[in-house]
Amino acid sequence: MEETAAPQDGAGPQQTYERFLADGRFMIQRARRTGEYVFYPKVISPSGETDLEWVEASGGGTVYAITVARKREGAHNVALIDLDEGPRMMSTIAGLERLPIGARVRARVEAGEIARVVFDPEEK
Repeated sequence: MEETAAPQDGAGPQQTYERFLADGRFMIQRARRTGEYVFYPKVISPSGETDLEWVEASGGGTVYAITVARKREGAHNVALIDLDEGPRMMSTIAGLERLPIGARVRARVEAGEIARVVFDPEEK
């Protein structure tokens, strides 16, 4: 994982995360002292660490849960993904309605009006 410093312009964690996404980078935070990974962006880790740095996420993960929302416009899934680094995040599995619990997935940044992280099934 590649380390990088957060922008020094006073941007908060959410703004910094969104800037990384806009640049096509999926970054998460890590406490320097303990190595604890943090996601969703915060100023303090769940264990109270404040020495957070931004690091490139490995991109690997496992489907923890998934549901399908159906609307007139079509269906889309909402998935909880356990990142290989430890945190759990909410996202979507691109191009699929369903994927088995425990399936391996790989993150990518999807460009658009608002960049976001989506996951693709990992090829076996």
